[in-house]
Amino acid sequence: MIKINQMLHTGLIVSDIKQSRAFYEGLLGLVPSDARPELSFEGVWYDIGINQLHLMVVPNPYTEVIHPKHGGRDHHVAFAVEDVMQIKQAFDQAGIEYSMSMSGRAALFCRDPDGNALEFSAVR
Repeated sequence: MIKINQMLHTGLIVSDIKQSRAFYEGLLGLVPSDARPELSFEGVWYDIGINQLHLMVVPNPYTEVIHPKHGGRDHHVAFAVEDVMQIKQAFDQAGIEYSMSMSGRAALFCRDPDGNALEFSAVR
């Protein structure tokens, strides 16, 4: 039997690294990792706890895909946050569209500038 010990990273395809960095660093407050080696494509890595988020500027095979309106019904990355209402307020101020969790729990979903679905879920 295979034993998986932990999830290491999640990779997301982005088209404009400047726009993506403005979202992930400027709005979400992530700090770039210096662990990313020199690769044949643009990108940035972020350390989030023991995991990483990798943004990759590569050809996107999903450009013609129609995504569900609610990000929770699409492939998505979930981030643990202390206060979902703080995220909601920041998104309202930035004009970022989002939807609240349909399960009634303290979580909200949005899409990054490239349409990648993100979840912010209250975990204490």
